[in-house]
Amino acid sequence: MSAESAGLVARLQDLWGRWWPRRWMSEAQLLRHHGIPDSLWRHTLAAYPFLAWRPPERLHRLRNLSTLFLARKQFTPMPGVAFDDAMAVAIAAQACLPILRHGLGAYDAFVGVVIHPDQVVAKRTHVDDAGVVHHYDEVLSGESMPGGPIMLSWHDVEQARETQHGYNVVVHEFMHALDMAHGQADGIPPLPTDLSVREWTETLWQAFDRHNEALAHGDPTWLDPYAAEDGLVEFLPVVAEAFFVAPQRLIAEFPDVYRLLSRFFGEDPITHASP
Repeated sequence: MSAESAGLVARLQDLWGRWWPRRWMSEAQLLRHHGIPDSLWRHTLAAYPFLAWRPPERLHRLRNLSTLFLARKQFTPMPGVAFDDAMAVAIAAQACLPILRHGLGAYDAFVGVVIHPDQVVAKRTHVDDAGVVHHYDEVLSGESMPGGPIMLSWHDVEQARETQHGYNVVVHEFMHALDMAHGQADGIPPLPTDLSVREWTETLWQAFDRHNEALAHGDPTWLDPYAAEDGLVEFLPVVAEAFFVAPQRLIAEFPDVYRLLSRFFGEDPITHASP
């Protein structure tokens, strides 16, 4: 990275911390004088080409939202993570894809982003219907919870460079955050006025049932089987991943879902996506 990129996150967070309580500068001033440098932005788009699958005005908005995300959110790298501005911008840009239409206020409920070098093992407890307590380990590439923080495996973040599988852990976990903007995750995030809850749920549940049925019959599916794990709570993040990084595959398998998400996000990435 160039010298102008060095210390970007620390500088933005310092400015935000000093400005926000006293209103020393507007967001427009912050973006104009302290935005993501050109060299670092070009580096990010080259590393994650699907970010550039949108018209120039949308790409400009993505850059601005990413800058504000860097200023407002706190990054905590765990041991083994050589955290730098390039990593932060890569995460911020992918995290802001789902909120290009909705704005950064959709993420107000949390501040922290924790980055692990690789997947982590979480201890889980489950009480069955008979009252028996079961203990088990769950391997996580990411995790979101109400109020945060959001946890990400950097190894999995980097996997997003390969788009053919429709996998993107950042989009997945931040879709959970968007879903939880009104409380617990239920697969129904705050919807724009042109989308009804009925249309949203009927479209997604019909697609979920088709996916589940294919898995039950052992039919080959391109969409990650994890989409069938917990109703719309996991189906929505998985199809959102595919929408942003492999739109051609999503529209081929679930055209109704693609059209629904296109209206929700205000995006049509297939028109700009590389073949």
